[in-house]
Amino acid sequence: MKLKLKIIGTKVHDVGYRPYLTELAMRLALRGFEVYNDDEEGKQVVIALVDGDEQRIAKFLNSATKERPQLASVDSMNSEDFVGDIMPLWQFASINTASQMNKAIPLLIAVKDNADAILVEIRGLREDIQPGYAINFRQVQADVRTIKDRLGML
Repeated sequence: MKLKLKIIGTKVHDVGYRPYLTELAMRLALRGFEVYNDDEEGKQVVIALVDGDEQRIAKFLNSATKERPQLASVDSMNSEDFVGDIMPLWQFASINTASQMNKAIPLLIAVKDNADAILVEIRGLREDIQPGYAINFRQVQADVRTIKDRLGML
């Protein structure tokens, strides 16, 4: 069974949709899979092509409908039968890995180049929150003890 899933929204690009759907396809061991970004009438679109048995395709659609990347803003989803060729999943996953690494490497280099400044900022934040944190933590501990006592868990 081959299917085309179209995810349409104001923010479905650059939120991790393609890696999310790729991982889902891998988890379900689909035979074929491709996913790419497109645009349609001023909206962002993610298109996934899937190939597998009916049960696995149904699980893929169910998960893709119920779950999504945290930053995604989806307006609609629709699916339809697909007749064309679909790349084997293992091949697409290899290509996708290289693509995602291309995005991650510049970010990792920037973090490495700014590690000292980042550490100074984190230490400053830690010092800012530490005095209040200790008081709040003790209050939370006391509240938990009170709740456990009322439930007879102590």
